[in-house]
Amino acid sequence: MPQSIAERLIRHVSLRQLQIFASVVRLDGYTRAAEALHLTQPTVSMQVKKLSETIGHPLLERVGGRLQTTSVGAEVYAAAQSVLGSMASLGESTAAQEGVVKGPLRIAAITTAKYFMPHLLGAFITRHPEVEPILKVVNRSQVLDRLKANEDDLSIIGQVPVELAVEAHPFIDNELVVVASTDHPLTRCPSITLEQLSKERFLVREAGSGTRLAVDRLFARHALRIQPYMDLGSSEAIKQAVMAGLGISVLSRHNLRLELAGNHIAVLNVEAFPLKRSWYAAHLKGKKPSLATRTFLDFLLRQGKDILQHISKGQTPAGSSGTRTPYPQKAKEAPDPDNG
Repeated sequence: MPQSIAERLIRHVSLRQLQIFASVVRLDGYTRAAEALHLTQPTVSMQVKKLSETIGHPLLERVGGRLQTTSVGAEVYAAAQSVLGSMASLGESTAAQEGVVKGPLRIAAITTAKYFMPHLLGAFITRHPEVEPILKVVNRSQVLDRLKANEDDLSIIGQVPVELAVEAHPFIDNELVVVASTDHPLTRCPSITLEQLSKERFLVREAGSGTRLAVDRLFARHALRIQPYMDLGSSEAIKQAVMAGLGISVLSRHNLRLELAGNHIAVLNVEAFPLKRSWYAAHLKGKKPSLATRTFLDFLLRQGKDILQHISKGQTPAGSSGTRTPYPQKAKEAPDPDNG
C-alpha cells in the first residue's frame, strides 16, 4: 500500500530541517541562517535541499538576486512557524508547570549597553541559575535587523525605532552628558551655553548612532549646528580622544563610571544637559515571550535601576550573596563597532 503524502512527511521531515528552513527564509539567506544556528553553510544548504526533495517541490528561488520562497515554500514556511511555535509553547508550559525559570534567554544589545548588561545578567543568573543567557553585542542597525527578524527574546536599545511595531519597556535612565579632559578650559566655567559649546571641537559618533541623533536634534531645536572635528566609531575611542585633549563629546553617564571615579574625565555644566533618555527592552508586538524572558523583563523593570546604583557605588547588589553562579552557557558577545 503506497504511503500518503502526510505519512511521508511525518517519516522524513525533521524539526531541525523545519528550523533551518525557517531561519533561511527569515534571515534572507543561507549564510546568516548558518551563523544564527551555529552551523556551516553547506550543512544548511544540504538540509534545505533534503526538505525540498522530501516535499517534492522547490522551496526557494532567486528573483532579482534575492532569495525568495516559491508558492509551496511559502506554505512550508507557514507550517514550519506553526510547528516550531507549538514546540516552543510546549516547552514553555512544561517549564511553567515545573515552577522553574530555565532555558535560553537571547538578548541583543547595542554596544553602549555593554557597560551594564553583563552586570544585570549576572545578578539575574544568580537568582535563576538554570537560565542560559546568550548576549549579542552589536551596533544599532544590526540590533534593529535582528529585532525585525525576531532573532532574539529581547533587544536592548536607547531609542525606540518608529519604523517597527514593537513593545518597548523603559527600565533604566540613560543620561547623556558633555565630557572633556580634566584640564580643558571649559571645566572652569560654572555655566556653558549651547552656543559656546557649538564652537568647540566635537568628537562624534558615526551617523545613525542614537547618541548622535539626540545631540543633533537638541542643537537643531536651538537653531545651532556642530561641526564634527573627528568621527569615531565607538564610545571607547571617544573617551580616549577626550582624555587626550582632542576635543569634547557627549556620552552616556553609564559609560563613564571608571573614568569619573579615577578623575580621568570631566563632566561639563552645559545648559539643556544632561539629556534625559531611557534604555528600553523591546520585542516585536504580538510576540509571546517565554517564561525566562518574562521573568528577566520583570527583573529589569523592578530591580535593574537599584542593582546598577549599587554597582556604581562598588557595592554588592541587594539580594546577592556576593558570588556569581557560573553561566550554564557562556554568554556570547559580538565584536562589532559601537553604535548606541
